[in-house]
Amino acid sequence: MKVCVIGLGYVGLPVASIIASHGFEVVGYDKNKKIIEALKLGHTIISEKGLDMVVRASVETGRLKAIEKLELADIYIIAVPTPKLNDNSPDLSYVSEAAAEIAEVINGGELVILESTVPVGTTEKILNIIKNNRPDLFKKNNNKVINIVHCPERILPGNTLHELVYNDRIIGGLDEEATKLANDFYKTFVKGNIYLTDAKVAELSKLTENAYRDVNIAFANELSILCEELHINIKDVIKFANKHPRVNILNPGSGVGGHCIPVDPWFIINNNEHLTKLLQTSREVNLNKTIWVSKKIQETASKIEEKIKNRKVKIALLGLSYKPNIDDLRESPSVDIAKILSQKRKYEIFVVEPNIHSLPKELENKQKLYEFNDALDKSDIAVILVSHKQFNSPSKWQEFEGIVLDFSE
Repeated sequence: MKVCVIGLGYVGLPVASIIASHGFEVVGYDKNKKIIEALKLGHTIISEKGLDMVVRASVETGRLKAIEKLELADIYIIAVPTPKLNDNSPDLSYVSEAAAEIAEVINGGELVILESTVPVGTTEKILNIIKNNRPDLFKKNNNKVINIVHCPERILPGNTLHELVYNDRIIGGLDEEATKLANDFYKTFVKGNIYLTDAKVAELSKLTENAYRDVNIAFANELSILCEELHINIKDVIKFANKHPRVNILNPGSGVGGHCIPVDPWFIINNNEHLTKLLQTSREVNLNKTIWVSKKIQETASKIEEKIKNRKVKIALLGLSYKPNIDDLRESPSVDIAKILSQKRKYEIFVVEPNIHSLPKELENKQKLYEFNDALDKSDIAVILVSHKQFNSPSKWQEFEGIVLDFSE
């Protein structure tokens, strides 16, 4: 069977390469020309453990090809972004565009799998888009024209290839036949358990997973602020509270980042504001934690300002990605903190992120990237925002004479 993966980002490209490595003919489609050109050469512009090797092997065997225009296939996997807009409502334009393009090339009988995380009801919207764009198919055939399911991705950046194979999956179709077809397909490469349900349950289940984590992180972040005001060590509080057999408090951080946890709760909140007070409060707590961290850094800088003259306070910001040892900056609170401090002319900022080669657009005009050792040598304050392995240098920290602020998880 021929599989077409639409969207070759952090989810789509690993999915395409894993499927190709299991013997399928796979074509990858993306609007980003850099991604397509790299894939044609067997390369990837995504930093993910082991991905470059699997992509290269799949391209060399001819199992994985890049295409610049959507074409006919047996199975379509939609793995496009579903970001939130400025008002926190979901941006489903990429999903809608993918569905419309699929409608242009299908003959009928194909399987469409939506892996992107979406609000409840989106899978059914895909069917309506295809119907509206191809009424001819539905007029000619009294039987069902297309099979559509939602199988949300469940991956952790940094361990994506392993989790695509070994994690449990949920498949929710618009009907039983579509669900069965998708189940048969995923069983060819997924070694975890596969659970079958309907589309709406699958949609809300994925959103619930990340909303649950957001709520629990908010509790830890709020507790950390309380402990700071009470001059109590938050790590000790969590350590001893977690000695209870039914308590498992997470570690606080500088906020919440990534493509899922800070975004997915809004997909539940949207159009359900009166029923989601806890989710809204959790989002507020986690967003405010980022602001609180930036204020604590500035308070520390103010104390140094009183002691120095004729120069700016020098601050090393260590880590921009949303979690350790990856290059993913999406929704990262560290980026927001760097933006806030960069706007203060009284500071000299040294941004360190060993997993990227260039700064995001919102910082590139105000900052440049520094090496860890260089930044530490220059700084009065070292702020650990992300606990990258490159920062675990006991000898270097022993040499550092400034103030260390650790807001990493």
